[in-house]
Amino acid sequence: MTLHDSVTRTSSAVVGSTDDIVRRAGAVPPLDGFPTLDELAARFARIERDAPGLISSRRVATSRLGEPITMYTIGAGARHHLVVGGVHPNEPIGSWTAVHLAETLCADDELRDRLDATWHVVPSIDPDGGRLNEAWFADPGDRGRYARGFYRPAPDEQVEWTFPTSHKAAYFDRVMPETLGLMRLIDELRPDLYVSLHNGEMGGVYYYLSRPVPELTEALHAVPASLGLPLDTGEPESPFLERYAPAVFGTGTIAEAYDYLESLGVDPAAEIAGSSSSEYASRWGTLGLVAELPYWKHPDADDTSATDESYGDLLRRTGAQMTATGEALADLLARAEPLLTLATPFLRASRAFVPMLVRAGAVDRVRADEPSSARAATVAERFSCEDLVHCFRLRYGGMLLRALEAEAVAGTATAPLRRLAAEAEALWSGWRDAAAAADGAEVIPIASLVGVQYGAVLAAAVHLADAPGERP
Repeated sequence: MTLHDSVTRTSSAVVGSTDDIVRRAGAVPPLDGFPTLDELAARFARIERDAPGLISSRRVATSRLGEPITMYTIGAGARHHLVVGGVHPNEPIGSWTAVHLAETLCADDELRDRLDATWHVVPSIDPDGGRLNEAWFADPGDRGRYARGFYRPAPDEQVEWTFPTSHKAAYFDRVMPETLGLMRLIDELRPDLYVSLHNGEMGGVYYYLSRPVPELTEALHAVPASLGLPLDTGEPESPFLERYAPAVFGTGTIAEAYDYLESLGVDPAAEIAGSSSSEYASRWGTLGLVAELPYWKHPDADDTSATDESYGDLLRRTGAQMTATGEALADLLARAEPLLTLATPFLRASRAFVPMLVRAGAVDRVRADEPSSARAATVAERFSCEDLVHCFRLRYGGMLLRALEAEAVAGTATAPLRRLAAEAEALWSGWRDAAAAADGAEVIPIASLVGVQYGAVLAAAVHLADAPGERP
C-alpha cells in the first residue's frame, strides 16, 4: 500500500478548506519507523516510475562525501513551491512528509489543480548526516536509543545554518556544497513557498513563519488538535522571536539574534555563524514555513497555568543545570583530546556544542535578572526549560560517546581513552535514567506527525493560491 491509497475523496468539504485539510492530515496511514536514505531514494524512484510525465527529477547538488542530491518536480502550476528535507539530519519526520506529499500530488488531480503550483521536493539535502542517524530510525520511540544514535552536525556543517551572513562582527561565507546547491535552487525558482522540513523532540507542536499570515492560524491550530497533539506554548527556542499567535512564531533573522545577544552583554560572535535557509529565501518575497513536531507529547506542553516558581528562578535553576552539563562534558572532552586520533563528525560536533551548553546556561542566568522575569512561570515554561536540560544531556553526551567509541571501533583507542569512554558512558546513563524518571511522555504515532506537517504545507499552499501575487 502506498501512502496515497488511504486518501479518500468522498468528503463533502470544499477542497482546501480547513475541514478538508484536517481530513487529509488525518488520512495518513500507519507508519513504522523512518526510511533510511537508500529506502527514501528508492521510494521516490518508484513514485517517478509510476507517474511518467507528471514528475521528473534532476541532480541539484553533491554531498561532501560524493552522494548525488536529487530534486523531484511535480505538476506545472503557476506558483513554485520548494520543499526540502534533511536540513537537520536528525529530524527525519519530513522524510515521510515528502513521500506523502509527492504521492498525493501525483494521485489527486483535484488537489493539484486547487493548489495551482509546480512543486519541487528535495527529500534529503544532507544525506551524509542522515546516514549517521540511521541507527535509531527503526525504533524512534525509545528516547535512550535515539540519543545514543543521535548525530547533529556542528553549526558550521548544518545546511540550515550555513547561508552567508554579514552583520556587525558576524561574518560567514564558508558555504558547503549542499548549501550552495540549495542557494542555487532558491535563486533559480524564486519560490512562492519554501518549506524546510524540521522537527523537534519533546512536548508539543509549534510553527515558524517568515512573515505574519493570520489567515493560517486556524488551520495550523486545527490540524494538531484533530490528531490529539498539544500545541507547545512553553519556552520558545529563541526569546527574541516575535509571537504571531499561540505556538506560531516569526523565523527571525541573524541581525535580530545578534542584536538581542548584544543587548544582554553576551558576545554574539561566539554564538552566530551562518544565516538560515528561510532568511535567504526571503530575498525573493518567499513565504517560509516550518512545522516543528515532537516525537513524544507531554500534557504540560500547553498548560499555561501559573506555577509557584518565578520565571527568573526557573531560568536560574535550569541555566545552572545547563552550565553544569556543559562543564562535565567539557572536562571529559579536554581529557580525551590528547588521546584522540580521528577527526570524526561526532568529535567536530562535540567541540562545537559542548562549550555552547556552558554559554547557553550563562545567557539564561542573565535573562533571569531582567525585570520581566519576575512574573510566575507557567507549567509549560517549566516543562520546556527542564526538558531542554534532559534533551541536551542525552543528545550531546551521546554524541561525545560516539566520538570516543569511534576510536575503539577503529582500533585506535588506548587504554586511558577506553577508561574515559567508560566514565562518559556512566555519566550519560545517569542522565538517561534521570530523564526517564521525569518523563510522563507519550510516543506519538508517526502518521500523526506526518499529518500535521503535511497539513501545514497544504494550508500555506492554499493561502497562496487564494492570494495571487502576494509578495511583501
